[in-house]
Amino acid sequence: MQKFEFFSEICYSKKIEMKAKLKNVVLGTACVLCTAALVTATTLLVVNHNANSTGKGGLETNTRPDLLVANAAQSVESSFVPFEEGEIVADDTEDHVLSYFSYRIKPGDMLSVLAEQFDVTTDTLVSVNSVKNSRGIHPGEYLRIPSMPGILYTVKKDGETAVTIAEKYKVDAEKCALANNITSDTELTAGRTVFVPDARMDSIQLAEINGDLFRLPIHAKFRYSSWYGWRTSPFDSSRRSFHSGIDMACPAWTKIYPALGGKVTYVGHGDPTYGNYVVITHHSGYKTLYGHMIQTNATVGQYVETGTVIGYVGSTGLSTGNHLHFTVYKNGKTVNPASLLKM
Repeated sequence: MQKFEFFSEICYSKKIEMKAKLKNVVLGTACVLCTAALVTATTLLVVNHNANSTGKGGLETNTRPDLLVANAAQSVESSFVPFEEGEIVADDTEDHVLSYFSYRIKPGDMLSVLAEQFDVTTDTLVSVNSVKNSRGIHPGEYLRIPSMPGILYTVKKDGETAVTIAEKYKVDAEKCALANNITSDTELTAGRTVFVPDARMDSIQLAEINGDLFRLPIHAKFRYSSWYGWRTSPFDSSRRSFHSGIDMACPAWTKIYPALGGKVTYVGHGDPTYGNYVVITHHSGYKTLYGHMIQTNATVGQYVETGTVIGYVGSTGLSTGNHLHFTVYKNGKTVNPASLLKM
């Protein structure tokens, strides 16, 4: 009975502490909203100013092909049932130090700000809540916030232990065991999910989720003239078509840069759709295509970085005016570039 009362006092103390943090989040929300609005307005001014071209073009189809997969903003996915906001959920074992706090997302909330408020990392919130796109979290949904930073790990094969998992992430094995209420040498079965305190996600995976993997391929001022997905065809206003990339309208001869470092794997000239274009292969199954160039400036086999000029904006191929058509492929399928671009 004394042990139970002692643990109850711990949970109550944690609950008070987390509520105090919640108040700080509420107070900070207004500031976040104002900052987000200011950043958005500033961004629009930058890309629209002195960008007079209205060029559109690129691959489009009457029906959406199986390989054209829109990577629309996804909401937070999670496997837990939301509980009362502010509730501390912990194991009823005295030596179990991991607990979770339920937080309801409010307008203007950003994962990076919430992570700082609750003394965890962005990796933690992304991993624990199975977030696939951090730009796609919506007000009214719930986040689980653990009492310590770390990520979830799914055991790959039978026999893994807190020690082997800790070695993988270079963290403390005893802390890992304690957080999961196991001993350091407990053999785990494949498929089990454990919390790994202080572990961090792979940087590339996190960049994908945060939409920061690619840089804008146009460094000068431009205007978005067409987005990824369904649109009224710029070549026949009587029909709708699916656009495989995004169009960035700007003057002819504007420099084009790789959105991510990689190897040039194809340089095309006079293509009926893309005109003069360049394809770059990156890590993790990604490829990018840059179309309608007035002139290419890359050779097959060349390794390029984000500061390398690979060509110049034009209106070659299927195009209505000067612009860059930018397509992103992931394992052979097109995805929405806007979900991966650091704008």
